[in-house]
Amino acid sequence: MVARVIPVEPFDLVIFGATGDLARRKILPGLFHRFRAGQMPEDAKIIGSARSDMDSAEFRKLIGTALSEFVEESLRPAEMVTEFLEHLSYVHIDAMGEAGWQDLKGVLREGTVRTFYLSVSPSLFGAIAERLSLNGIATPESRIVVEKPFGHDLESAQALNKDLLKHFDEQQIYRIDHYLGKETVQNLMALRFANSLFEPLWNSTHIDHVQITVAESIGVAGRGGYYDQSGAMRDMVQNHLMQLLCLIAMEPPSKFTSNSVRDEKVKVIEALEPVLLDDIVRGQYRAGRDNQSYFEDVENVDSRTESYIAMKLSVGNWRWASTPFYLRTGKQLRDRASEIAVVFKDPPHNIFPNKMEGRKGNALIIRLQPDEGITLRTTIKEPGPGGMRLTEVDMDMSFADALGDSLMSQDAYERLIMDVIRGDQTLFMRGDEVEAAWAWADPLIAAWEEANQRPVPYDPGSSGPEEALMLMHRGGRRWRPIGD
Repeated sequence: MVARVIPVEPFDLVIFGATGDLARRKILPGLFHRFRAGQMPEDAKIIGSARSDMDSAEFRKLIGTALSEFVEESLRPAEMVTEFLEHLSYVHIDAMGEAGWQDLKGVLREGTVRTFYLSVSPSLFGAIAERLSLNGIATPESRIVVEKPFGHDLESAQALNKDLLKHFDEQQIYRIDHYLGKETVQNLMALRFANSLFEPLWNSTHIDHVQITVAESIGVAGRGGYYDQSGAMRDMVQNHLMQLLCLIAMEPPSKFTSNSVRDEKVKVIEALEPVLLDDIVRGQYRAGRDNQSYFEDVENVDSRTESYIAMKLSVGNWRWASTPFYLRTGKQLRDRASEIAVVFKDPPHNIFPNKMEGRKGNALIIRLQPDEGITLRTTIKEPGPGGMRLTEVDMDMSFADALGDSLMSQDAYERLIMDVIRGDQTLFMRGDEVEAAWAWADPLIAAWEEANQRPVPYDPGSSGPEEALMLMHRGGRRWRPIGD
């Protein structure tokens, strides 16, 4: 299958923090891939901005080095890299002062899509938004992109929203969550709402439970200072896993528009029942043969911050009453794997007595990484004579095999940045959605901070604490093996 590339409108994209790690690893390599695919117009302009005092030639050299490091050699012909770098320029700006803003205004054009990507600390969001407005750089049609973490709690998220809304309307603000740019996540909506096969079964009558897993095989070394102030709840559950939960549990929107989709996601968050502390397991990884302990990685032997969390959630509405959602995420686990498992109930009447022992049952497995794809687990007769023997088989579809490696090689940032240029907010969080997620998370965090209990230790390379297994066993269920 050949990807259909639709060029976007001419644009001026300003990247604040353009010399930082995210810009070098993800944003600019992603833009290069879109340029290579022919999606960027010939007159597109990419303006880097940061505190570093350099000129445009030095910036192009810096990004050329980044492309050499983060783009496969076979995907970056030298002449194409040179042509891409010609679209880049640089303006030195003091985000907290007045230097450089008029220089930036002078290089921007009228009549193009004007986008500002804030790849900077959230503490600078308000200051940059204010100076873009005061200097006449932001227009009513401009778009502004902000990275997570979007707040540390409800109060800080509300303050950030307030700062941005002083200078930009909600329809101009794009709060980016790269998980929503993954091909499989977007296909989840197509799977549910473009097929009549699954939606009639998508409820508590037929679904026993849902598991959402995001596992990492690495620890937090190198970012321990940030992580110890955040933890798995703030870093992953409140945003990434919450977004996956919303896409699984949401009602069908009336139409596929950004606000219709986001309206339904907000309803899911608002329908979440309060979570008991007994339904939450928090853990910290021990030292192993090849890794330090969590305490050593964050340089804080008294840390109460979790590197692993598992929890049981309930969505309080008619569709999902009595169907639990199990979420887990953690560091230093046995493999890097992200998936959603929709586990269906057994048939209401068993006509095969004594032949279904040990059966796992029907399940729809949506793999986000690695090897993005979908697996449907079904029960069939085992081939051969000798009576009716049942076994389970997987009907597996790898997106790379079915659709082609070229379609699956796109990074989430590529898709999301192009959506910003198009003005499509469907895969971006709305302000009330962010605040609703924090309103749900804050009481949980406050409860365990008040209890002042240490997270339970777990071995690196394992599936997490034993207590997380018991969380499932209490309901007569089991986690799917990580990396299975």
